[in-house]
Amino acid sequence: MFRMLSKYWIVLGLAVLFVGCAAQQPIVTGPGEFTPVDLQSKVKSGALVQKVNTFFLILDASGSMDDMYKGEKKICKALTFAYRLNATLPEMSMEAGLRTFGRRGGVFSEEYTTLLYGVGDYTKAGFGNALSQVTRAQGLSPLEMAIRAGIADLAQAKGKIAVIIVSDGEEMDKGLVLSAAKAMKSAYGDRVCIYTVGVGNDKAGIALLKEVAQAGACGFYSDIDDVITDQGMAQFVEEVFFEKQEARKPVEKDSDGDGVVDSLDICPHTPKGVKVDIRGCPLDSDHDGVYDYMDKCPGTPRGVKVDTQGCPLDSDGDGVYDYKDKCPRTPKGVKVDERGCWILKGLTFDTGKWDIKPKFIPLLEEVVTILKKNPGLKLEIQGHTDSTGSLAYNMKLSQKRAEAVMNYLIRAGVSPDRLRAVGYGPSRPIASNATEEGRAKNRRVELRPIF
Repeated sequence: MFRMLSKYWIVLGLAVLFVGCAAQQPIVTGPGEFTPVDLQSKVKSGALVQKVNTFFLILDASGSMDDMYKGEKKICKALTFAYRLNATLPEMSMEAGLRTFGRRGGVFSEEYTTLLYGVGDYTKAGFGNALSQVTRAQGLSPLEMAIRAGIADLAQAKGKIAVIIVSDGEEMDKGLVLSAAKAMKSAYGDRVCIYTVGVGNDKAGIALLKEVAQAGACGFYSDIDDVITDQGMAQFVEEVFFEKQEARKPVEKDSDGDGVVDSLDICPHTPKGVKVDIRGCPLDSDHDGVYDYMDKCPGTPRGVKVDTQGCPLDSDGDGVYDYKDKCPRTPKGVKVDERGCWILKGLTFDTGKWDIKPKFIPLLEEVVTILKKNPGLKLEIQGHTDSTGSLAYNMKLSQKRAEAVMNYLIRAGVSPDRLRAVGYGPSRPIASNATEEGRAKNRRVELRPIF
């Protein structure tokens, strides 16, 4: 009974189309010249696998579609496509929608886009009945309005969506139309593909329709004369609604279970559960040559040399990576700051003073011990000041601070040949001189090995 009704609506639709367009000129694509290709057998055999769960047809019924093209009105061509699409679709479970744009009703009507079907369960009879409501082409061509309305129409649509736009592309605002198409793609992402079918030979209109299809990323443009033939329509339906199943290839082995078959895997034997790239190699996010699952120091800057654990090198073992170390080759066991420099941490001076306070003697004794353990080590003792006072004064003051430390080391038994005192004044602050705390840190002595 259902199949009889379906055939009835297909024939009735084509007949209405024939009568409605015949008033202008005999239709050249009449119902007797089309025999739908039966795709049902391919579906049953598994050669065609359904990929679309919802299709949404946007039909141009604006004033420009009332113009003649190849002996008939363009609206008639568009309806011919729609009826033949309906006739060729095999029986399958999916949803459908039909929206037109242009002015329906009288001259003073303001209805420029109309939803005639769904979005709901697709039946040939129901869809054909909706098509029969398109009786004229008139009014403006707000394709962008129809597309944006379609975004809302499809809010409850299931699965993959095929949007099919049939139009001449004329009398449209290109910017608005492309913006609407991109908005639809943004709303539904990979779920939606946009297909455009061009009616007529307006170069600008055809170019616009091609760009609309490109905005959908996964659709394509078709000329209506190529797709309203028996075979043309069958091919269109196959490409839009189905995936073609190729003969099954033997399943290739994936020995390490990383998702990349052995023949393509250039990093076999990857441990279970490790994320890999398309080559089957474990990820190395910071590109330091050490795979992420082995990398103890992720996020290493590009170009920095690392060890086998993915950590930047620290050649002098002072706890500061080489690429950050401003004072390389620091002797083993010395205390350094965040720059990797040997600073007598805690040893500071009062403003204008260079005498060493008794509480700092243990710090200097540690230096003596390190120098005795490293008899070849020579030091530059660097004195520093804050910015209080004149430059000339601070240069002399920093020199006296450096010499005070040097003289203590000499008295402790270190050869003068191994020591050099240099005052740098306020030129190398390690903290802000705007605060008392910062100035206190700058009144210091640093030790730098001489090589």
